[in-house]
Amino acid sequence: QVQLVESGGGLVQTGGSLRLSCAASGFTSKINAMGWYRQAPGKEREMVATMTNGGSTNYANSVKGRFTISRDNAKSTVTLQMNSLKPEDTFIYYCNAITTSRIYWGRGTQVTVSS
Repeated sequence: QVQLVESGGGLVQTGGSLRLSCAASGFTSKINAMGWYRQAPGKEREMVATMTNGGSTNYANSVKGRFTISRDNAKSTVTLQMNSLKPEDTFIYYCNAITTSRIYWGRGTQVTVSS
């Protein structure tokens, strides 16, 4: 089992920045990749950014150039630096971790960007 705990969400004005962090515990040696997804009520969860253990990254087009994902494999953490935030970035943000057997999710953290 892998447990994930997110932190760093909150309320910010348009153009502002937030930094989300996610700490993994448990069988962290089994993790192959970690990432961030986001979801609005009643909508499907969408990928924001992912990073493999080898450092390969993938970003949603809507966040490229504004968001940066980073990982500390030794500490089993993943961070999402979000700059130039827009009201359309308002979502619940979820951390995930992928192992060979399953995908784990955190409980989410709310990000609200006011106009």
